[in-house]
Amino acid sequence: MTPGERAPDPREARSPAEFLARLQALKDWSGLTYRELTARAEARGEVLPRSTVANMLSRTTVPREELLTCFVRACGVGPEDLGEWQAVRRELAARKVYEPVAGDPTDADPVAAAVSAADPPVLSPADPLAVSAADPPVLSPADPLAVSPADPPVLWPRDPAEPQPPDAVSGTAGRPGTRSRIRRALVAAVALTGLVLAGVSLVAVLRDGHGAHPPRTLTAPAAGDVRIRVIGQDLCLGERRGARSGQIHQVPCADAKVPLYSLAETAGGRWRIVSDHPDYGPGCSGIPSGGRIPGAAYEDSECGDPSRVEEFALEPYGTPVVGYRIVPADSATPGSCVTVVGDRSAAWARLAQAPCAPDAAGQLFSFDRRP
Repeated sequence: MTPGERAPDPREARSPAEFLARLQALKDWSGLTYRELTARAEARGEVLPRSTVANMLSRTTVPREELLTCFVRACGVGPEDLGEWQAVRRELAARKVYEPVAGDPTDADPVAAAVSAADPPVLSPADPLAVSAADPPVLSPADPLAVSPADPPVLWPRDPAEPQPPDAVSGTAGRPGTRSRIRRALVAAVALTGLVLAGVSLVAVLRDGHGAHPPRTLTAPAAGDVRIRVIGQDLCLGERRGARSGQIHQVPCADAKVPLYSLAETAGGRWRIVSDHPDYGPGCSGIPSGGRIPGAAYEDSECGDPSRVEEFALEPYGTPVVGYRIVPADSATPGSCVTVVGDRSAAWARLAQAPCAPDAAGQLFSFDRRP
């Protein structure tokens, strides 16, 4: 904030897009980081999480009045100018003029952007966050462990009614058909051995979940520094540095350095997943809005927001255990698990709350110790 420089004037806004641009300009004018805005709001006894501010600035509609009020106050606007922000917001909300806001759709909160404050959430049957419990595992045709259609066929003994080849009836070849039968038996034995080995390999692939990656040792949850790895992939949980939303993605494990995670055990065998971000400092992974919205983003934000689910049950899956589910504790949507949505084999696929699937596809994790 430059001394003597006036705050942006909201009365110049003629649409929600222009109003949101003024809000972004107001934050820039304040010179405050998201963490500092949160601290200012807390000093007033108000709650203003980083992710909430980021989502508000990425939306296509004007924010709720109470959120606007909290944000504008935290930016340093006085009571007189605050009334102008509230008046412009009411006028735009009454006109219901909606325009898209330029931004990175990857890092905007897809749930917050889709749900108007005045409307109940509506779930589309084509929702890309829907997780089918009936999806079978798919084996890639390029999988080196897959059985090749060019493998030698199994040759069974010749029907006695068929004519014998010349060498089978030749007196110089020993008993009639001996050489031919031995050759067919050897081919059958080799083919059978190949099928058995392919079957064993296939079982190993299915148990590990992805044939292109070697099996890794599963690590159970324990308090301390961890790297949260997606079972069956060489992918770990992290954020996109520079993004404002706190959205958690699966990223190559070698690049999973923002933020750093650790586990802290709470009462009743529950866990808090603590994040340490190089730009925003300490925080907690969680589900916004108490988990009331199906498909809500799994995101990092400041700890202690009462509107978020920040405690989880880390439940073992399978006998023997092949991974651990991250289950939001006391979510308003029971039976939900943290899930990789979209292309589960792709880097930067995001995570969200989704129904726990019987096969736990995209819902199993290992809590590897971080060096």
